[in-house]
Amino acid sequence: MNFNNRTAVITGGAQGIGGAVAERLASLGARIAIWDLDQALSSEAARRLGNGSIAMSVDIASWTSVSETTQRTLDAFGKVDILVNSAGVAGMNATVENYPVDEFRRIVDINLLGTFHTNKAILPTMRSNNYGRIVNIASIAGKEGNPNASAYSASKAAVIGFTKSLGKELAAHDIAVNCVTPAAARTRIFDQMSQEHIDYMLSKIPRNRFLEVGEAAAMIAWLASEENSFTTAAVFDLSGGRATY
Repeated sequence: MNFNNRTAVITGGAQGIGGAVAERLASLGARIAIWDLDQALSSEAARRLGNGSIAMSVDIASWTSVSETTQRTLDAFGKVDILVNSAGVAGMNATVENYPVDEFRRIVDINLLGTFHTNKAILPTMRSNNYGRIVNIASIAGKEGNPNASAYSASKAAVIGFTKSLGKELAAHDIAVNCVTPAAARTRIFDQMSQEHIDYMLSKIPRNRFLEVGEAAAMIAWLASEENSFTTAAVFDLSGGRATY
């Protein structure tokens, strides 16, 4: 796969799955704009990537922040060919009955509205060039639902539905919109979870291990490439055999 002369925005690209995708695409020639709340961490990541990569602080839950950051990215790169929307949060573990209303809303604002904001903001430049590749990171929880994680499960199920809708809207263009549904990977998102919940997730994976971020990056790189010229509005499983559909 060749990403020379391609530019990619990767949200949450300073670490975790987003970080692994940034490294993969940069190694294949892409220029990367890392969008992340942690400016210091993302700046260091962009420095390591080289190839003219940049880092920008952005709150994807805020439309204003996303809009302004999109314009700054276009000022720097001139276009955006690829969007990998990896930023997200797990939220607390609690039953629905005990789940704080404000916490539920926060998770939805970041995971679902954040996906909407980033996709909406990047689309005009892709449409003007009649080319684009969008990969939204959902979760196996969005397919199957995890107990004591209703906000996360619901938000990721919504990302799947959103991706399918947008992919169909853009099917007449050379703009592919797909999502992946990873099982848990041992990243900093584990810091938001109870050990009981982590153990539960591992028990559900037939491969009996967590996902490696490099494995996710390999699949996402293909979805973000020119080789993916037909598939759109689709969901790609990364659950180690857990998914039942």
